[in-house]
Amino acid sequence: MHYYEVNFDGLVGPSHNYAGLSFGNVASQKNATNIANPKQAALQGLAKMKAMHDEGLVQGVFAPHARPDLRTLRQLGFTGTDSYILNQVSRQAPHLLKACYSASSMWTANAATVSSSSDCDDNKVHFTAANLANKFHRAIEAPTTERLLKAMFNNEDSFAHHSALPSGVHFSDEGAANHMRLCDTHGHQGLNLFVYGTSSFDPSSPKPSRYPARQSLEASQAIARLHQLSESQTLFIQQNPNVIDAGVFHNDVIAVANENVMLFHEHAFLNSDEVISQITNAFQGQRPLHLIEVKEHHVGINDAVGSYLFNSQLVSLPFGGMALIAPSECQHHDQVATYLALLQQADNPISQIHYFDLNQSMQNGGGPACLRLRVPLSAKELGAVNQHCLFSTHLYHSLCQWVEKHYRDRLTETDLADISLLNECQIALDELTQMLQLGSVYDFQRE
Repeated sequence: MHYYEVNFDGLVGPSHNYAGLSFGNVASQKNATNIANPKQAALQGLAKMKAMHDEGLVQGVFAPHARPDLRTLRQLGFTGTDSYILNQVSRQAPHLLKACYSASSMWTANAATVSSSSDCDDNKVHFTAANLANKFHRAIEAPTTERLLKAMFNNEDSFAHHSALPSGVHFSDEGAANHMRLCDTHGHQGLNLFVYGTSSFDPSSPKPSRYPARQSLEASQAIARLHQLSESQTLFIQQNPNVIDAGVFHNDVIAVANENVMLFHEHAFLNSDEVISQITNAFQGQRPLHLIEVKEHHVGINDAVGSYLFNSQLVSLPFGGMALIAPSECQHHDQVATYLALLQQADNPISQIHYFDLNQSMQNGGGPACLRLRVPLSAKELGAVNQHCLFSTHLYHSLCQWVEKHYRDRLTETDLADISLLNECQIALDELTQMLQLGSVYDFQRE
């Protein structure tokens, strides 16, 4: 049976702004208070989706969340009309307004962890929405994410949905950004690699000292149980605390995998030699396993974080070989560009490198890999997906027109208190849910 790896890219929301909310994400903090361009951000993301579609890959669209999140503000004691609440919060707690206006749901690599039906005992595709408990502005996402996932994958025979893990640091879960899968092809059973920052219950577990470890071992173990994954085909790997302190807040900032290839920095994992040995011994595929280790003298950690080299997508091309979908920052970084030229010429399946301008997302701390949630699907499972969320040339043009109609080309922190921005966002998203036939997934539609 033919399998596809469908990348569901997050559509950048109309409230895209730079607030520097993500401690540990160097780009997010560096660009705080910059003037954002939501229209450009959304069109850049759509251009990447179209390019993937034009390559012959199956591409999907993941709708943004409604912002501002008034439900959360009301939970925190703010009352009155929408306009009054915005005014009140902007005066009394502007940091809460920025958090509840975050457009971070665009990075769908953090939306959920997804397991292929080839790996799960019940032969269903499993989804667990991430609780994102480490950051307040992201911890409010799970309820809407769950509704979106169920609206997109609404077939009980093919899909199993799990609620986010209990909130709190002990089961802090950041989704697919800390999960990799190695396999012969997407339809074969894979080796699931869960990469975590530290153990919440083991005081001897190494921890970073500067920035938080966002993914806990216990969260990764819980997801493996929920998804009914084979113990022999599941490995739990600890991030190197030193690279977390260098700005590697998720594993997908330092490693990327696809089918039988993993590209990773030599300092990505704690006890790296042991990790490589474990992966090599556990992999049961028939094709040769390519573990491509990038040495520090080729690309330093700071250069990897600055260019987001490892936050590239690695995709299998329809006619053979793989392509690395990299941010244009890699092309403009001499050391990284030199390495990628050598990588393309080396004896490995990566035959093409494509660069994309995603500067609006990059300045907020997310590259090509952050923008997509990978979902392995059989032909039958693909047919069970909400077809209106699958990319087409017609949908591309419709979404571009929608963005041009509803999005601003300039957004600053002072705009967040303006009731007209809230109204613009709700009108736009109401129209989008009709276009994608998602139903009433947003709080303002359900009130």
